[in-house]
Order: sequence, then C-alpha cells, then structure tokens
Amino acid sequence: MNTTAPEHVDVLIVGAGLSGIGAAHHLQEAFPGRSYAILESRETLGGTWDLFRYPGVRSDSDMQTLGYRFRPWTGDQAIADGPAILDYVRDTAADAGIDRRIRYGHKVVRAEWSTPERRWTVTARRGDETVTLTSRFLYACTGYYRYDEGFTPHFDGTDSFGGTIVHPQHWPAGLDTAGKKVVVIGSGATAVTLVPSLAVDAEHVTMLQRSPTYIASLPSRDRAINRLRRLVGPRIAYRVARAKNVAFSISTYQLSQRRPEIVKKYLRRAQERRLPAGYDIDTHFTPSYGPWDQRMCLVPDGDLFRAIRHGTASIVTDRIARFTETGLELESGATLDADVIVTATGLNLLAFGGIDLTVDGNPVSLPDTLAYKGMMLGGVPNFVFTIGYTNASWTLKADLVAEYFCRLLARMDRTGESMCVPVNDDPALTTRPLLDFEAGYVQRSLHLFPKAGSRAPWRLGMSYLHDVVTLRHGRLDDDAMRFG
Repeated sequence: MNTTAPEHVDVLIVGAGLSGIGAAHHLQEAFPGRSYAILESRETLGGTWDLFRYPGVRSDSDMQTLGYRFRPWTGDQAIADGPAILDYVRDTAADAGIDRRIRYGHKVVRAEWSTPERRWTVTARRGDETVTLTSRFLYACTGYYRYDEGFTPHFDGTDSFGGTIVHPQHWPAGLDTAGKKVVVIGSGATAVTLVPSLAVDAEHVTMLQRSPTYIASLPSRDRAINRLRRLVGPRIAYRVARAKNVAFSISTYQLSQRRPEIVKKYLRRAQERRLPAGYDIDTHFTPSYGPWDQRMCLVPDGDLFRAIRHGTASIVTDRIARFTETGLELESGATLDADVIVTATGLNLLAFGGIDLTVDGNPVSLPDTLAYKGMMLGGVPNFVFTIGYTNASWTLKADLVAEYFCRLLARMDRTGESMCVPVNDDPALTTRPLLDFEAGYVQRSLHLFPKAGSRAPWRLGMSYLHDVVTLRHGRLDDDAMRFG
C-alpha cells in the first residue's frame, strides 16, 4: 500500500496563460515564502497566445491595458501580434522564476474540498498517470473556452467539398493559401484578423457573414506614447498610456450604451473614408444591434478596409445553403468558389477547464451557484477564478482579481483564519446570467455557468473603475463573506 502523502502547496493555480502567470507574479511578490504550483494541461505556457497559430493572430485590445499592471509593455506596437504577446508572457514568467513552478501536461479533472481538513485535494491526469496534490487555496486561471475544439455549426455537403476546410483554432502548420481562393466564414475578431492577413498572398479572400459586426480602425502604434517613453522611461510612460487607454475605452463604451446613434454615425463616417466610393455599408457593416452590445472588432491601421479597397478581399452577407465540390452555394442562389474554407465560426465555452468540483462530498452544480464579485463561488470555500471583461482588456480584471486574492490572504494571515466562503442569505436576491453579452458563443453556453445576482456583491461587473474601488480598495468583510 502506498502511504505517501500527496504533495501540498498553499495555493494551486490551474492554467499557465496570461491570467495564471499574472496571478503567480502577484502571489509571490506579496508572499515570497508561500508555496504554490501551476498545473498546465498543455506542454507549454502561454494559453491562448500559444494555442492560436492562424495567420495574423493578434490582440484586439491595446497592449497598454492587455499587459500586466506590474510589467510595462515596451514594444512599439500598441496592437501586438500573437508571437509578441507570447514572448511577453514567457519573459514575465522567466524573469520572475515562475516558469520553474509550472507542471506541464497536467490536466486537472477533479477538485474536492474538505472542511475538516481545510484543504483541496486536486486530481490531475498526466498521460496515463494520475497525480494528486493538496492545497489550501485553488485558483482557476483557465479562461472560459475549450482548447480542444472550436465551434463549427453543421453545414450540409461538407463531405463533397474538394478543397481544405480548417478551423482557426486548429490551423495546420503547413497550410499554404498563396494564389488560392479562400472563403472565411464568420464576422468576428478572428475573421477580421484572418481576411487581410490571407489577402496578402491569396488570389482572393471572401469574408462570408450571416450578419455584420461593428468594426473600428485604430492605429497599430501609439506614436505619442512611444515618444513619451523615450523622454521619461518605460514605467512612467506605461502608467500614462494605461490611464489614457482605460479612460478612452470606458468613455467609448458608456457613450455606446447611452448615445448609440453618435457612435454609429462616427463609425460609418470613418468607414466611408476608408472604403471604395458607393460601397454598400448598410448591408455589410451595419449590425442590427447597438454598438458594444457585442464586442466591437478592431482592425489596426484599417487593414481590412484597405484589402477591400485594393480588391484583394471582399465581404458577402448571406447564408450558406450547402457546401459543393467547388465551394459554397448560398441561400440567395449565388455561389462562391473556394480552394480553402476557413470556419471562423466561434468558440465553445467551458467553465473552469471542465474541473469537477465537490465540497464535503457534495458535487457542485455550477448553474446553481452564484458568482461573488465575479471571482468566487457562493458555497465553495477557498476558491478563486478569473473571468476578464467583455468590454475591455482581459488583464485589467485579471490583475484586480489577483490583487484582491492577495489582500484576502493577508487578512486571513493576520486573523489566523483558514477558510473563507461567500454565502448568500438574501431571500430577495434574484439571479441573472453571469455574462450580460449577446455574442452567440456566449449565449450558447451560459446555462452551464454560474449565475450572477441582482445586487452587489453577487453581480459580475464590467466596469473597471468600479472594480478598482471594490477589489483593490474595498473592504474584505461584508455581509456575504464568512471566515472561519
């Protein structure tokens, strides 16, 4: 009989992507002597920025806010490509020694909390082997979508197509689109990134969308901040850039929600300047919903509009009737010839990496739980998770969650308490979806996620300034948090 006790750490972080590396940095800065480990299911760190390898992959947020609060982004590009972001995350991990704390190839499948023992027992698969660790806190930095598969709706006739069909989440390393006709199905951030990138070498690229998305152009370089960096150094320039860009994103979002017609007019005028004269903006660039009801797509330096203007790319707004041997037949009766079809049709969401949670032997049904401050679960002790903003950079929220977690640990150290758990005892509280966002990939999976509540602290806020007050400076003791 094997009587060896499982390895124990104070904090077990799940996921070595942007959130996980940031959480580890905050933790070891605040508590240098505290033990922790990171379990990562893949064989390398970087998360999203290592997984996605499709042409032109980049951020749709500026790097002054997608970057960590504690580490200035010093690149010239404000809208950076995937490899540059991956280098940034890797350098952050290496410089702080965080990469030595990562256990690769560990897929966490189960986590069991024991109140008498005040600890989590976490089970992970490593190939054919089962690995068990225990921890005082469990910190899920898993993002919210599935890494092993993207979303592809059913299309009739895919077996008859004689070319190549590829999903961006699984882009083949050797795929050559030079000189070929390419159709990209979709209208979201991935599609508007792929189209101008593929159009450089392809014979022609068509973006086929069922309905339009709001698309805005931003400069890829912030020349004022680059000049300021040379004058005052990277740290001060970074703080100025973050403050400026946070203020811009918040004001844009608020204006979109309160005066959407103003934003619509501004976007349309900008598109008219960049697109060919007489272009059908009503059909291809005018959504049926309001600005920022879904995430707005950004194109650096107007690259998508430029490809359309030069004739190397085009947009078709229609629905697919079926795949054919040579391309696509549309419901309008039109056809599109293609050698390669890219299904940029979205993501599948997955809460906490699919980990099965139990508390004192009772399985946790995520749809029956409430999210506390958008970062903990009601009734689940010593558990923290990161879900970023849908209307701003993900890392803004990830940094705040990590800071709050460190404040929580410091408070418990001072009082000698070993457990904290949010509890809802307000009978008047009503529930609502965790994410108030109309994007299709969100709506398809919301029923599998925890709920939000009708009032604080059970609402998942999407206001960075509000969260700065609540998470960075707000009190830790409230009516919902129980310590023991």
